Amino acid sequence: MNKEQITKAVEPALAQMGCFLVDVTVSAANDIEVIIEKEEGEMDWDHCAAIDKVVHEAFDQDVEDYALTVSSAGLDRPFKVLKQYQKALGTQVDVKFKGGKRLMATLTAATEDSIELQYTALEAVEGQKKKQKVEHKDSFSLTEINSVTPYIDFK
Repeated sequence: MNKEQITKAVEPALAQMGCFLVDVTVSAANDIEVIIEKEEGEMDWDHCAAIDKVVHEAFDQDVEDYALTVSSAGLDRPFKVLKQYQKALGTQVDVKFKGGKRLMATLTAATEDSIELQYTALEAVEGQKKKQKVEHKDSFSLTEINSVTPYIDFK
């Protein structure tokens, strides 16, 4: 079985549950990982269990041996699909750019090609001795970015 077959099998069930597919990977050893996310609200174990059942019903393990893991995208995994960015609109994100720059900002817009971030930076302002807080709202091409993850504040 391959990624496309698994995707075709799970997408109708995901849509019924108000979820979407983030990623499917199939290793050479037939280890399958299905990553899903909820359109709104939080994922729970029942969503993962339902998709596990769908895959097992669609693909007989007696015919083709495989190991299956179904999980949520999680807070520590970078966004992979546009729906994840759209779900995170208005929230804080941790952006890691190519070249090492890192930025904590509010995600204000997202397309297939770029994201818009709102953030505050300390900058030298003409006529001021001390650096001042300056508000920015900038767009960045996804080609400039290594990863975007939800920002987790433990305060």
